[in-house]
Amino acid sequence: MKTPNSLLSNVGTTIFTVMSALAVQHGSINLGQGFPDTDGPEDVLRTAAEALLDGRNQYPPMTGVPELRRAVAATNARFYGLEVDPDSEVVVTSGATEAITASLMALVNPGDEVVLIEPLYDTYLPVVRLLGAIPRLVRLTPPKWELPRAELAAAFGPKTKAILLNTPMNPTGKVFTGAELAFIAELLQKHDAYAICDEVYEHLTFDGWKHIPLMTLPGLRDRCLRIGSAGKTFSLTGWKVGYITAPKALAAVAAKAHQNLVFTTPPNLQRAVAVGLGKDDAYFAQLSADLAARRDRLSEGLARIGFTVLPVQGSYFVTADFRPLGFNGDDVAFCRHITEQAGVTAIPVTAFYEGAAPNHFARFAFCKRPEVLDEAVARLVRHFAREAGRATA
Repeated sequence: MKTPNSLLSNVGTTIFTVMSALAVQHGSINLGQGFPDTDGPEDVLRTAAEALLDGRNQYPPMTGVPELRRAVAATNARFYGLEVDPDSEVVVTSGATEAITASLMALVNPGDEVVLIEPLYDTYLPVVRLLGAIPRLVRLTPPKWELPRAELAAAFGPKTKAILLNTPMNPTGKVFTGAELAFIAELLQKHDAYAICDEVYEHLTFDGWKHIPLMTLPGLRDRCLRIGSAGKTFSLTGWKVGYITAPKALAAVAAKAHQNLVFTTPPNLQRAVAVGLGKDDAYFAQLSADLAARRDRLSEGLARIGFTVLPVQGSYFVTADFRPLGFNGDDVAFCRHITEQAGVTAIPVTAFYEGAAPNHFARFAFCKRPEVLDEAVARLVRHFAREAGRATA
């Protein structure tokens, strides 16, 4: 028989699925996959439930219900000073992953080059390649995750169509600085390229760090597709509601891609997310403060055990170097080991790179209840105390 699509056939099962299945098998606390273990705001949930019963369950407008498109536009103005036309510059998608795919489809042709920054979310590379585009990888390295400007400039060339930029960044926890964004903006204008901006953690920043959308920089308004996520902003990852903000010409093409991927998104969830986006500033401030406290709780616990914990400026994740613990193996082996032997699951950071990469870091999600984080730390304490006891016996 003829073989199916060769690229997809050779893409392995996502590391998140693998590690989550292993966590279930061993009764492990799953700090691997980045989803909260509590639901989001009660008023948002109630709106979604009630909206199921009001007789509006047929196909909504392809680009999103008017309430949500208006709410996305208002959020852009409120937080970033971006004036957006809700009728022509917003596209609601079935999650940010679909938004990323639709945005790439809107921009690239076979043979175009797309600049990607490692470590990166695992859907970026397969989608770029499925579209026949050529990825140009630029690598950030721990512990500082600084942008290598010379390498980034060298990745741009005559065939560059776009950069895919994730800030706040998964898995590094990095928030790109104004100076770094200005350097990227200069390259985009010099090479007449676009930016797909994965900004799903935009409201999850800490310690005074503020997210700056690339779209707000001079000359970038018409070069950016900005992606947000209700799942991250309202702790409702299973809803899969995302949104693209883009200039009219790009939004129209992204909408055609969306039309051919899923066409639309459940209307009751869209209307509930519109309520969420209209919440007052206190909600967004408290969301950030609560997550900062959980970051500190987990980071301090890991540091007490002996991990070297890297700083986190945003997102759900903390990266930790396990070499001080004396583990003899790479990050994949370490994450499997603590899942099976300690009952705590993390993600190996090499999963976010292509090819050889630093292999002594694990990514832990801290978007869990405080008592769950405490139990995870206690399990790791007990495990490594046993390991130390065996080593000295």
